[in-house]
Amino acid sequence: MLKISNVETFYGKIQALRGVNININEGEIVSLIGSNGAGKSTLLMTISGVNKAKTGKIIFEGKNIEKYEPHDIVDLGIAQAPEGRRIFSRLTVEENLRLGAHANEKGKFFDVDVKDIYDLFPVLNDRKSQRGGTLSGGEQQMLAIGRALMNRPKMLLLDEPSLGIAPKLVNQIFLAIKNINKEKKVTIFLVEQNAKKALELADRAYVLVNGKVTIQGSGQELLKNQDIKAAYLEGGAKN
Repeated sequence: MLKISNVETFYGKIQALRGVNININEGEIVSLIGSNGAGKSTLLMTISGVNKAKTGKIIFEGKNIEKYEPHDIVDLGIAQAPEGRRIFSRLTVEENLRLGAHANEKGKFFDVDVKDIYDLFPVLNDRKSQRGGTLSGGEQQMLAIGRALMNRPKMLLLDEPSLGIAPKLVNQIFLAIKNINKEKKVTIFLVEQNAKKALELADRAYVLVNGKVTIQGSGQELLKNQDIKAAYLEGGAKN
């Protein structure tokens, strides 16, 4: 579904991605782990067209999209819930969701899709008239994911969905991600600082170190990898 081939991305003269190769098949959950500054968010932003790859190819369903503008990539069926959530804090929950739906035939399916989001995250239904900025961190993350889903994406890019969230809500977020994948049939590319949770959820996973993929395999294989355990799972470097 998505093929990333030898992608390199720069910030000025600083190279953030170094010949990245990643494949994501339809229906999978693929996780990407790595330390802070490894280039994980840069890769998602490059897929989304916010950052442009200097070299390499990004192919989505047979189309080369590395030169596409972000709104064109959204129209193809790739949606992102970015790091830090970035909801519209002065708008209500429902207004945020309506903006997410607008990209999909100008909100034609809003009434149907918003019900699905409220079923997935019941607390958003309870808060639908509340301003986004007054929600807890976990509720804002649910809103960011819900807003992305309102576009009916084929692929969902999730950037650090558990970051800054109370532990009691983390499991709820990961259960929702699993349901989105299995029940809504949305392919998911997950960047996540909680390596254990990300690998447990993943069909396959990659490790990014200094902008370069160094290890890949199934989620279970990486959970058992001694180097991964030492670096990310047993009190080593946090990603």
